[in-house]
Amino acid sequence: MRVKGGTVTHQRRKKVLKKASGYFGSKHTLFKTAKEQVLRGERYSYVNRKQLKSDYRKLWIKRINAACRTNNISYSRFMCGLKKANVNINRKMLSEIAVSDPAAFTNLVKTANEANKQVAPKK
Repeated sequence: MRVKGGTVTHQRRKKVLKKASGYFGSKHTLFKTAKEQVLRGERYSYVNRKQLKSDYRKLWIKRINAACRTNNISYSRFMCGLKKANVNINRKMLSEIAVSDPAAFTNLVKTANEANKQVAPKK
């Protein structure tokens, strides 16, 4: 007795081909190549979701560094000064402040400079 192409198989193939709808050439029409391409695409999307967080952090650091340079301080000294002054603002918010409100960022730079100038007592 032969096994007919049942509805479950048909639905599974339709689902894969729907995911592959925008692909070039036979990758969106033939099931075998479409399945390979969909698996590869899902793997790329998983990896890139993780990588996106790193990319945004790099962007924030670049923005903060550019704003720091306009205020005559390096990024590392600025971050060190904020840590010493117990200013807990994450890099995302610092970059938003640097872009949208340069005057407030200048005040943060002054706070960081003052904290850097204070010498810690020797033990």
